[in-house]
Amino acid sequence: MEHNKTNRRSFLKALGLVTGAAGFAAGSGLLASCTRVSGVVGGKIKLLTSSGELVEVDVASLSPSQMPSLSENQKRGREGLKGKSWVLVVDLSKCRNARKCMDACQKHHQLRPEQHHLNVLQMKTTDHTEPYYMPKHCQHCDNPPCTKVCPVNATFKRQDGIVLIDNERCIGCRFCIAACPYSARVFNWNDPRDAEKYEGVTYNIEANVPQKKGTISKCLFSADRLRDGKLPTCVSACPNGTYWFGDRNEDAVTNGTTKETASFSKLIRDNGGYTLMEELGTKPRVYYLPPKNRTFPFQGDLIENSHDS
Repeated sequence: MEHNKTNRRSFLKALGLVTGAAGFAAGSGLLASCTRVSGVVGGKIKLLTSSGELVEVDVASLSPSQMPSLSENQKRGREGLKGKSWVLVVDLSKCRNARKCMDACQKHHQLRPEQHHLNVLQMKTTDHTEPYYMPKHCQHCDNPPCTKVCPVNATFKRQDGIVLIDNERCIGCRFCIAACPYSARVFNWNDPRDAEKYEGVTYNIEANVPQKKGTISKCLFSADRLRDGKLPTCVSACPNGTYWFGDRNEDAVTNGTTKETASFSKLIRDNGGYTLMEELGTKPRVYYLPPKNRTFPFQGDLIENSHDS
């Protein structure tokens, strides 16, 4: 497989992802943009960045464009990014069950320890073969059964291929959970993680944060990070090069670990890429490369030591 040596930032710029939004200071850090804010208290405002950090900044340092309202968040969240067609490729030969992708996703999307937008499963092809690890996300289907059964249009598919949820509309009926053949959705039975920290923060549909008790949550391809020119949280957090992410319209995907880019179609064609449950006609946007020539041999105690990887 031939790789383009372009680094990740050059690749993202080529895709038109880098928005060029003006940054502003917050303590000693520099924040790229603001999408979720709370009410003003003492000249300060609480802000949640697309990196999942909750900070306070002076109101005077923010421009109006950095403080969209709930309705503006919902509108642009439903529209998505024009001209994009996002896809994720998972190389099963590289996954070592480090679970860093899961940890980062939980932090970014305000999930409790028992909640997962993605899960790493131990799989076996037959009784006589060694097992391997398979990360499983929402498949962001082009023919999603989940969106068709929602009675209030709370879950929808937007033009760039991402399936999202608006928990300001969600009534918690769980029809979408029943309809999803990939078991990719979770129900918020309890108050979300660190609920008091997020109190008053304007809801952002592209991160589904703040989470809300009695509503549905799922993998979002970190849509808020894409808007800020960043790769999805799981892709950036994996230390083993398991994930490739990019724009199918550009036929280009980048690896979150190696920073290399490759032709999406060539990557799939040369490595026997496939999608899950193709016979259902759901047309997933998550592709898998078979676990051939595994970088890491399977070890029975790897799960116990995964966080040391």
